[in-house]
Amino acid sequence: MLVRRLAALFQATLVALGAALAPAAGTSPAAAAELVMFEAAGCPYCARWNREIGPIYPKTDEGKRAPLRRVDIAARRPPDLAAIAGIVYTPTFVLMDEGREIGRIVGYGGEEAFWSLLVELFGKLGKAEPPAPPQGNERRPPPDTATPIEPTAPGKNRSKDP
Repeated sequence: MLVRRLAALFQATLVALGAALAPAAGTSPAAAAELVMFEAAGCPYCARWNREIGPIYPKTDEGKRAPLRRVDIAARRPPDLAAIAGIVYTPTFVLMDEGREIGRIVGYGGEEAFWSLLVELFGKLGKAEPPAPPQGNERRPPPDTATPIEPTAPGKNRSKDP
């Protein structure tokens, strides 16, 4: 009888401890690195990335180290990503670590360019000083790699075909 009570008490303690330590969903920044993809419905470059990189990214070392998190640019920004400013083009990939922006890739110019730029971003992980946030509009992407997003009325498609 005593063994059962101790086992029940131990189990209840573990459940309570797990609940106390688990953060509420969406209320705290990610503790690990993540690659945030800002995308838009109708964005042809987003669709191309989804075809060429999307299926393999989670299987790569980079995908395991920084899982992909998709954010619709037309939707309300999650609170833990509110500090990310200057998203003008889709797709824009922002590498985050412990809630801080490490760097970004604006646009998608193909597999080779994406992986090269991503390796460069991953080289910045773990360094003491993150890059300064963009001031005003961010640097324009190379031609034919991103879709500009123009402010529109809520509910309307915000992307433009190139």
